[in-house]
Amino acid sequence: MLNVRVTAPHALAETLRAQLAADPTVSNVTLVPAASSDAGGDLLFFEMARENANNVMRMLRHSGVPGVGSIVVSETMAVVSDAADAAERSAPGHPADGVLWAQLADRSREDARPSWSFFAFLLLATFIAGIGRLLDQPILIIGAMVVGPEFAPVAAICYAIVRRKPKVAGMAATTLLGGFALCALIAWAVWAVLYALGVITFIQATTGPLTEFIISPDAWSFVIALLAGVAGVLSLSTSKSSALVGVFISITTVPAVGTIGLTLAVGAWDEAWSALVQLCINLAGLILAGTATLFVQLQLGRRIGRRTTQRPDASGPTGRAPRVG
Repeated sequence: MLNVRVTAPHALAETLRAQLAADPTVSNVTLVPAASSDAGGDLLFFEMARENANNVMRMLRHSGVPGVGSIVVSETMAVVSDAADAAERSAPGHPADGVLWAQLADRSREDARPSWSFFAFLLLATFIAGIGRLLDQPILIIGAMVVGPEFAPVAAICYAIVRRKPKVAGMAATTLLGGFALCALIAWAVWAVLYALGVITFIQATTGPLTEFIISPDAWSFVIALLAGVAGVLSLSTSKSSALVGVFISITTVPAVGTIGLTLAVGAWDEAWSALVQLCINLAGLILAGTATLFVQLQLGRRIGRRTTQRPDASGPTGRAPRVG
């Protein structure tokens, strides 16, 4: 169950309370009159089943709540209520499979914007990956994969493509590619200085059988990226976010960026090119699979949402089945 707080003027809040009380996937609707000073109105509290959350959110948006008040949705740690249990049973599917598109929209807009923390983590991951390639230590490569934050803008791109948000897609692509380019250039400069000082050698930077996969792109690289893209988007869009760590340690994006900076510094142009190809293959696979996964989830959600709202005990505010999302 998801916990929802709605701020709205009194007349609208009363209307929403009646509509929400009639929805079998909503429970414990509570109205607190004149509790909001900002909107000059009331507060509505209720729980809703995650599986039907998009229909409820769509009803709230179409009622004009965002323009005169606010909608706040939060995850609940536990709900001990027979009414909540009944609401969850009334919703189709499993709670873990429900996709809250409003949450994805907010996350995508946030992840698309560049930030100092994003570049800091990406730069740290780039240097860890470069050292891992230099020392031929796969454990450092895995560490770089976990530290790297690049999947966030990748997921934002996937969402923007599915929901036709070109501004979000453009900003996320700029953040992602600009971050890769900036970190590769900084790493190139640092490694070039160390190479000129004799701290590292050409042999160290270009040999290492345990990490050679970074500069050996092949068809399996694309297959792994496809699988990782599906897993990553599923982990973000459902309540299985713990699986995202597994995605981080399966995609060769940051390691490729780190290797590009290292090999450019010592003049290993062929290896730098191979690492760049590896990076492009993985990004293409991630975006393709992630976009396809979100599209399938959107279509399935709409079908389930229409089936739910067409039931005799679950009519929408207009008597029609609203579209999910």
